[in-house]
Amino acid sequence: MTTRLHWISLAWGLAVGSVFADAETKSQDAPVPPPGYKSKLEIMVAFGNGKLEIIDRDVSLPDGVVLERDIEYGDAGGHSLQLDLYRPATIASPVPALLFIHGGAWKSGKRQDYHFYTAAYAKKGYVVATASYRLSGQAPFPAAVQDCKCAIRWLRANAKKYKIDPDQIAAVGGSAGGHLSMMLGYSDDPELEGVSGNRGVSSRVSAVVNIYGVYDMTTQIAKDDDSVRSFLQGKSFEEAPELYRQSSPRFHLDKTDPPTLILHGTIDETVPVGQSDALAAHLKRLKIPHAYGRLDGWPHTMDIAKPVNDYCQSMMDRFFATHLPLPGKKH
Repeated sequence: MTTRLHWISLAWGLAVGSVFADAETKSQDAPVPPPGYKSKLEIMVAFGNGKLEIIDRDVSLPDGVVLERDIEYGDAGGHSLQLDLYRPATIASPVPALLFIHGGAWKSGKRQDYHFYTAAYAKKGYVVATASYRLSGQAPFPAAVQDCKCAIRWLRANAKKYKIDPDQIAAVGGSAGGHLSMMLGYSDDPELEGVSGNRGVSSRVSAVVNIYGVYDMTTQIAKDDDSVRSFLQGKSFEEAPELYRQSSPRFHLDKTDPPTLILHGTIDETVPVGQSDALAAHLKRLKIPHAYGRLDGWPHTMDIAKPVNDYCQSMMDRFFATHLPLPGKKH
């Protein structure tokens, strides 16, 4: 029991460092969120007692899915930027592409962390990439944003080779990856493009999925967070307020930006749910199509729990069917 609870604590992000602790009208067929818990401790006990299933993050590659590993999508001053590409073995006509961006407070994590999602969405018919990016210990902001934009450019530049629809590419990520996905969707700042590969190709995306990511770096809790400071070149807000604004999706979002799906738990102690509440309100003011899965009683990294992961995938399926449909399957 003790060993299992220790592993669960790690899975919930208790040992990886902090990041800092009206949507579209609901229809009758909208996914129903799973019942939540009063606290993270209660969830851990449910795991330990075998009453709550977690996903198998090392699930076998599904039949009919081809995986190409360690593809170089760019070169950042001699640092090889790599992604793994999952695709259906047979693609009749160009399909949308999804870029999954891992979390880890911008300082840890790896692209393989999203194997569970990437394998599943390739099986559903998408071309799916999961990319590594320079972590804050290697290169601080704006490196991670520049790398992820480079990954989008690579997907678009190689659209014909992999039968990708270049006008239908989405960014999906959790925690730090959610923040980076929003930066891909909302930022047009030339300083954030970088020069690592396929210059001149657009890095725009057609849709954003933000799973408990940071929307506003200028809140007090963000200003006080060590991971944020490390990400932002080791500088405090007082030293570099412009960096905190430039790295905040909030200050890039405008009415031209793409549809957005938000997924966040209400007992998240790492990235408070108020971040997503503010994002949803901003999207509503700008009249940008969006959906918000606000899950009562679930913490950060909630989607390692199978019932939450099932809900998140159902929400994404519904969102993509509307805004990034597979050929012949528009919702």
